Amino acid sequence: MHEVFETEIAGRKFVIETGKFAQQAGGSCMVRYGDTAVLVTATASSQPREGIDFFPLTVDYEERLYAIGKIPGSVFRREGRPTEKAILAARLTDRPLRPLFPSGFRNDVGIVVTVMSVDYDNSPEICGMIGSSVALMISDIPFNGPIAAVQVGLVDGQYVINPTRAQDAESRLSLTVAGSKDAILMVEAGAREVSEEEMVGAILFGHEEIKRIIAFEEQIIAKVAKPKREMTVFTVSEEVAAAVKQAIGDELRQVVRHPDKQTREANIDALGARVMEQVLAAFPDKAKEIAEAFHDELKAEVRRQILEEGVRPDGRTPTEIRPISCEVGLLPRVHGSGLFTRGQTQVMTACTLGMISDMQKLFDLTDEEYKRYMHHYNMPPYSTGETKPIRGPGRREIGHGALAERALAPMIPDDTTFPYTLRLVSEVLSSNGSTSMASVCGSTLALMDAGVPIKAPVAGIAMGLIKEQDRYVILTDIQGIEDHLGDMDFKVAGTSEGITAIQMDIKIAGINREILERALAQARDARLFILEKIKTTIPAPRPELSKYAPRITTMQIDVDKIRDVIGPGGKMINKIIAECGVEIDIEDDGRVFIASTDEEGATKARAWIERLTKDVVPGEIYTGKVTRLMSFGAFVEILPGKEGLIRISELDIGRVPTVEDAVKIGDEVTVKVTEIDDKGRINLSRREVLLEERRRLGLPVDDRSRREGGRHDGQRHESAPRRDAPRHDRGPRSSGGCQTRP
Repeated sequence: MHEVFETEIAGRKFVIETGKFAQQAGGSCMVRYGDTAVLVTATASSQPREGIDFFPLTVDYEERLYAIGKIPGSVFRREGRPTEKAILAARLTDRPLRPLFPSGFRNDVGIVVTVMSVDYDNSPEICGMIGSSVALMISDIPFNGPIAAVQVGLVDGQYVINPTRAQDAESRLSLTVAGSKDAILMVEAGAREVSEEEMVGAILFGHEEIKRIIAFEEQIIAKVAKPKREMTVFTVSEEVAAAVKQAIGDELRQVVRHPDKQTREANIDALGARVMEQVLAAFPDKAKEIAEAFHDELKAEVRRQILEEGVRPDGRTPTEIRPISCEVGLLPRVHGSGLFTRGQTQVMTACTLGMISDMQKLFDLTDEEYKRYMHHYNMPPYSTGETKPIRGPGRREIGHGALAERALAPMIPDDTTFPYTLRLVSEVLSSNGSTSMASVCGSTLALMDAGVPIKAPVAGIAMGLIKEQDRYVILTDIQGIEDHLGDMDFKVAGTSEGITAIQMDIKIAGINREILERALAQARDARLFILEKIKTTIPAPRPELSKYAPRITTMQIDVDKIRDVIGPGGKMINKIIAECGVEIDIEDDGRVFIASTDEEGATKARAWIERLTKDVVPGEIYTGKVTRLMSFGAFVEILPGKEGLIRISELDIGRVPTVEDAVKIGDEVTVKVTEIDDKGRINLSRREVLLEERRRLGLPVDDRSRREGGRHDGQRHESAPRRDAPRHDRGPRSSGGCQTRP
């Protein structure tokens, strides 16, 4: 049955339709918010997937360019692989949903969010997250929801729910928060140095709106939800669990404690193998249950030691940070490089500076066309001691790169201050917890080594949580085992002044205000500690760029002069590039960027462009080449494409019998602009320049030679022609300028 449900979010109509679209899916709904329309479906397989020890949830976020009235730019004119924006939106949807599925549920679940219409004031990502909750709740798929999500902005000191595009441009905060009715499940944010108090306030402000949206969802669920299916859940029998516990004995307590990750993992694997062999003898067909029971015991022991003894697997206290080292300038030909090591996590970041034309062109559903600052993250298999083929970046790599990019973006100078495109690539060389935050630190080092005038250094830290009932411990600088066996991965990045990015994922039902505040306070202490390490290594950005980085000269020209610089078919700009050895970008607003590693070439190109775009001014002196000779004078190109006429009477101080006596084609002459007439014709005088030179040298400047047919400088000339001689050699009587005929 087709049902339509309406409410308001942030003063704008929010509509969910059920029973009309995608009827064969397990659950489906169309979500409309303003002119944004998103179809969400949720479907589950009928049987559990065999041979796996994880929950196989897949979220696909499908962007359709018809949603913004565009045809794809690919050769095939159809959408290809998901854009980076789509992958990030899929991850954003996945993270608050995943912890609410029943433990041991092994059926494949597929959620597809298809964006069909986009209104830039109303987020399709938020529609997709709310729609996913509704689609799951009204289906027969087991799910312990509902959840909801909102965006929160901070405009003029006030929190704003789901800010419009105009509000977002003014906001100091771009926060997405998702949660259940009782707790916060996921947080993702970029910010311009907001305080910890402001961040907590924004998260809780968003959660209040989430509660209201969930009440709206509950009305839909009560009316149209299907009964939940009977599900098969993987469990460990009590007999197997008891046998595994007995086989482990007290050995696990010591095995889980070792500062070296590989040694600890090898010891755990060895113990696991012995337990498997021993218990398998009694339960020969229960290998999966034995492995699961051993994992449960490992998890319980690690958590017990942290909660009861305050000791972590590598021997640290809950707030202790692993040893940190920072290095810069390791890669000599790279524009900037930084190596950040924290314990057994190590990341090398390289910074490359390019032209404005090197910006990334975007083909997604946003109204942003280009991206000037890019951060890419790679995690090869050797970083975890594994051997497997290296393929393109996966969802995790794209997500980590985007998080580091978000953390550093507020500190990147704009293109008027620093007219470069920036690409940072973080190579994970060794991984044992929070490589994304190590990427932030390594990138700060690389940027400063490259001489990028960032506004402030940025550092990041990952916080963890171990929680049992009312007891909990917040962990600073979590390593891999604590992330895997803990309840929270809370990444916080920022400067000494405030937060620039956060990302929080929860594996339990949620966290409260107290945990949020304590986690952010501990993260700030850690961030300040790491920033001091960075500043000790490199106190400020280098004053000079690498000699291998392009030097970019910026100049502004009149928009109407752009065509003169480019020339017909790009002939002129290509000539400048070839002869000066530079790269040139010209923006539509008249900004010109000249890049070259050779300063002389850049100076030459700038001067060339200045000549092309300079206006001829009466009274100014120019040096140009003679291009044509006529009986009445010589034409001189004083600026590229701009010719003026020197009449025969203005070629020299004395009388000139013929034009050829004074100049030849190709001669360089210095002239003064005496007039630009109402038709734009330019009249020049060489005589005026020569007279001014004589004045400067203190020589006589009287012009008797024009009457007497000789010169006062001692040079002999032919006598003047008779008065009855033809006067063509004296040019026309009119005072016209640039013309080919008198």
